[in-house]
Amino acid sequence: MPDLPSRLPVETVLPALRAALADAPAVILQAPPGSGKTTRVPPALLEAPWLGGQRILMLEPRRLAATSAAHFMAARRGEPVGATIGYTIRYQQRRSASTRLEVLTEGLLTRRLQADPELTGVGLVIFDEFHERSLQADLALALCRDVQSALRADLRLLVMSATLDSAPLARLLGDCPVVTAAGRSFPVTIDHLPQYALLPAAEATAAGVRHALAAACGDILAFLPGAGEIARCGELLHDLADTIDLRPLHGSLRFADQEAAIVPGPRRRVVLATNVAETSLTIEGIGVVVDSGWEKRPRFDPGRGSTRLEATRISRASAEQRTGRAGRLGPGQCYRLWSAGTEGAMLPFTPAEIRQADLAPLAFELTLWGITDPAQLAWLDPPAAGPMAAARQLLTQLGAVDEGGRLTSTGRQMSRYPTHPRLARLLLAALEEGCADLGCDLVALLGEREPSGDRRQPVVAAPCDLLPGIERLRNRQLPQTAAIQRAAADWRRRTGANGRTPVDARQIARLLARAWPDRLGVQRSPASRRYLLRSGQGATLASTSQVHAAEWLVAIEIAGQAGGDGEIRLASRLDPSTVEELFGHAAHWQREAGWDERADRVVVRETRRLGAIVLQERPVDVTVDDTVPALLALLRRKGLDALPWTPHCRQFQARADLLHRHLAERSWPDFSASALLVTLEDWLAPWLAGVTTRRGLQTVPLEEALAARLGWNRLKELDRLAPERLEVPSGSRIRIDYLQGEQPVLAVKLQEMFGLAETPRLVDGRVSLLVHLLSPAGRPLAITGDLRHFWQDVYPEVQKEMRGRYPKHPWPDNPWQARATRRTGRQ
Repeated sequence: MPDLPSRLPVETVLPALRAALADAPAVILQAPPGSGKTTRVPPALLEAPWLGGQRILMLEPRRLAATSAAHFMAARRGEPVGATIGYTIRYQQRRSASTRLEVLTEGLLTRRLQADPELTGVGLVIFDEFHERSLQADLALALCRDVQSALRADLRLLVMSATLDSAPLARLLGDCPVVTAAGRSFPVTIDHLPQYALLPAAEATAAGVRHALAAACGDILAFLPGAGEIARCGELLHDLADTIDLRPLHGSLRFADQEAAIVPGPRRRVVLATNVAETSLTIEGIGVVVDSGWEKRPRFDPGRGSTRLEATRISRASAEQRTGRAGRLGPGQCYRLWSAGTEGAMLPFTPAEIRQADLAPLAFELTLWGITDPAQLAWLDPPAAGPMAAARQLLTQLGAVDEGGRLTSTGRQMSRYPTHPRLARLLLAALEEGCADLGCDLVALLGEREPSGDRRQPVVAAPCDLLPGIERLRNRQLPQTAAIQRAAADWRRRTGANGRTPVDARQIARLLARAWPDRLGVQRSPASRRYLLRSGQGATLASTSQVHAAEWLVAIEIAGQAGGDGEIRLASRLDPSTVEELFGHAAHWQREAGWDERADRVVVRETRRLGAIVLQERPVDVTVDDTVPALLALLRRKGLDALPWTPHCRQFQARADLLHRHLAERSWPDFSASALLVTLEDWLAPWLAGVTTRRGLQTVPLEEALAARLGWNRLKELDRLAPERLEVPSGSRIRIDYLQGEQPVLAVKLQEMFGLAETPRLVDGRVSLLVHLLSPAGRPLAITGDLRHFWQDVYPEVQKEMRGRYPKHPWPDNPWQARATRRTGRQ
């Protein structure tokens, strides 16, 4: 880290910050990049009276930022790292008994809290760069607030952020004080280069770097989405290697390589970085930024139970952070590889990881903490109920929690290993089966995620897609992914694994199955690449997979597919005997009744199921208890039209539904088709006993079933309020049609309505009939909802026309006084 100016903007607010922390258990410091908050604030608080000589823990989102900050702060005190100021990151720590300020990555604080909920000897926890809103930071803050309220009222929290909207966070922290510091940066000129926007990120950035090399001076920091794009961009700029230093910078590199990227050399330098360089980390000598506008965020697909890194547009806040990197040392230049219009559509802030992450690790940590309901803790964004339920279900399948959500002995043992619950279960299985070193290698390979190989290479059949990676790891042929080697060594140290278990594909499959019990899959048909997974999801084996023609497999990595099924990218063949051995205890015989479409009848079988997968089945005789559930399921699938609907039944349904719509205050039952489907078990089930075929379904007394749903008293009320027939002035009882539309229809010959001025009404006068007045031949003459208007204004025209056509029928001049009749005038 460079020797920053002796006076930075944040130092002007240090007195106010000390005073706020003296009076409040939590404080927010809002300070933009370049203000010095990461390196100046923590040391300045070491001698605060309220700290009482206790230690300070500062959380950083990334390992390189943690080590760099610790080195810089220690150097300013003239001490080595590990004395007063130290750090702890995954696989490495530099601290001692005299360390009072420890910088650590976010996940490590959660582990400290689980081991020591009181945080003994710690007086202040600092959350740096909280605006990045990582899942681990949100969890650690929630746990620390819980500790404050229940165990340590004296524990203080300081949340430092560059771009976060502080108001919601201040409310979460009990309306805590907010201290604001100014920034310190030089003006940066921003140019948009939309001509590169349609290119892939690596190609666009390479073009942007060439533009910047020609148009601006100074070292260049280029932001790309991920390590793959960085490698590709480096290839595209390889011809410049004689004149510039190309330095990659991403989390998968060895620390020595990462640190080399942040220090200038003798030649002009181009640093190709992910968002690891966006905050906290200061890279010396940078005067120009080239921003692709993309980053990779982990996105969990709960339907597939897998997380994938997804390239997404950065937020406007991230764009500002990246731009500011060019103005740390003097006036700078930023080239944004998108249009000004695109910028307007960007999200204002980066979404919180908790909204789209795999919540299984969170659910496990909450279980260890003794929390069954996340609402018991304070969250800026609480975890969603659906993903949390799916996470708990996975923990149950892993054996980490019981059906009541309580930690099991297996879960307690898994908690020793700081990794995803799946991988912790794999390690535990490896220890149980005497192949701990193989388990360590697998967890390292899966946890650090070896970059995918060249998919253009011919695929050689093998029982497991992880075998080549394991062989390369054991033969030390992974120089580009030294993190995997380091992880494997660390897991061997943690588990006490030694020796060298042979690489056995069957053993690997057993371990993977214990960690991915929800991803067991069976072929849908022989020689097919399509599989049905235990979860019920469909998936297709990718053409790049080495696993061919496996009847059973365990799917380790599933990617989304635009057609429904997922694509299995990594898998391992599984012996059917292994499935039975490991999971047979969870598959019990159960009776299943269903409808056979080809035979058109109810069939019953007994099955042993592992989730959605049928392990065994056998036919059994149909009983009365089987028919009703099978028929109800058929009707829910096919709809009510499978029942024997007569016109009279349809009329009955429409009459009853009319009263439901117009007499809501009397709680008339809903007779709509959707309501009848929902309540099938209540009104139809008693009438289905003994029915086993579709032909038998046509004998169900549907009208009786519908009438029984109303009951005797309401049947009488139905006949009064919405009668089947209405007596008209002629004395005829005319059937009312309730199926024509919203209004019931009375179709009657005109002569039968003489003398009636008021339109008939139903439902205690709430519903008017629509009267279809017919000719003597039964053809429509007029449709009216207002008889008085018809007789007065329309009838004279009808009379003129009909008198000559039907001379034998009465067409009086005064229909008001005429006698209604269904006969001819002579009769």
